[in-house]
Amino acid sequence: MRISLKTLLRIGCLMASAILGGTASLAASTEADFKQSYAAAEAAEKEAGVLRNRWLPTQSALADARKAADKGDFERAISAAKEAEALAKASVFQATSEKEAWKDLEIR
Repeated sequence: MRISLKTLLRIGCLMASAILGGTASLAASTEADFKQSYAAAEAAEKEAGVLRNRWLPTQSALADARKAADKGDFERAISAAKEAEALAKASVFQATSEKEAWKDLEIR
């Protein structure tokens, strides 16, 4: 599957803004903050699953978030959950944008 440069740039911008936007609020991280971030990441991953476009790095980031939370490191857990959410949203974006883009690659 070929992905256009424009699509890759959009995915990159989406991921960067999601990751960087979430780092400012990590100062006083609690378990409740983690649960909220993790729930958002799981919801985005579920949406990607419905579109049949789950990414392995997303699942890895979710696992890292759970491990960090189990150790009580909620700042790292929230960071991993936000990364997982950004990856899941990027996979949703890819699935929806590629839904019609394949027609441009078809030989006419």
